Amino acid sequence: MPAYKAAFLQSCLNAKALAFGNYSLKSGRESPYFFNAGLFLNDASLFHAVQTAYAQSLNAHASAHPDFAFDVLFGPAYKGIPLAAATFGELARLNKAKFGHVGCAFNRKEVKDHGDGGSLVGAPLRGKRVMIIDDVLTAGTAIREAIDIIKAQGGELAGVIVALDRMEKMSTLDGGDESGPRTSAIEQVRREFGVPVLSIVTLDDLIGLLREMGSDEDMERVEEYKRIYGTSS
Repeated sequence: MPAYKAAFLQSCLNAKALAFGNYSLKSGRESPYFFNAGLFLNDASLFHAVQTAYAQSLNAHASAHPDFAFDVLFGPAYKGIPLAAATFGELARLNKAKFGHVGCAFNRKEVKDHGDGGSLVGAPLRGKRVMIIDDVLTAGTAIREAIDIIKAQGGELAGVIVALDRMEKMSTLDGGDESGPRTSAIEQVRREFGVPVLSIVTLDDLIGLLREMGSDEDMERVEEYKRIYGTSS
């Protein structure tokens, strides 16, 4: 596992943004782990690891895929705003030749009718390749809203990056049979829009972390959860 991923996971554990136990999710599923990106702003050391990991992940993908590029890093309101603001600066520090030109933008939840006005703050999107950065992608609703904003502003979607890929098929939401094969929200967005959807870490990385820690019981419970709810793609 790359050092930046290990540092990100360890920082999440230390700040209890990643925890193992028994957790009831909004989907109705009982999960053996919980990832709380809402705690990213509670600890400066954690947030430094977060912004570094986002930037390193984007740089690693760009190194492996030379055609991958974007002009603006877009953070959907609200959680995406500090992620975009911190990460685009870290990208320039990490690889100025590749990312020194990248701008940053975010949307307002309510359109401002005074001052500079409008619903966007930061770099203009028109004619630009835009990368969305957010904490998680669960149902895909928030990401689609961000994509609609980008298109309305004349931008072109370049991709999406989130912190964690749960590698989990989408919930039936109606309490129906969960055993059938289905894709994850990440895979659905990837197929629908034809762009890369990246993550700092995946559920397999969490399992690897537990293996390294010697937490066999937690590892087995997460592996069982993946067997039941893991995506079919």
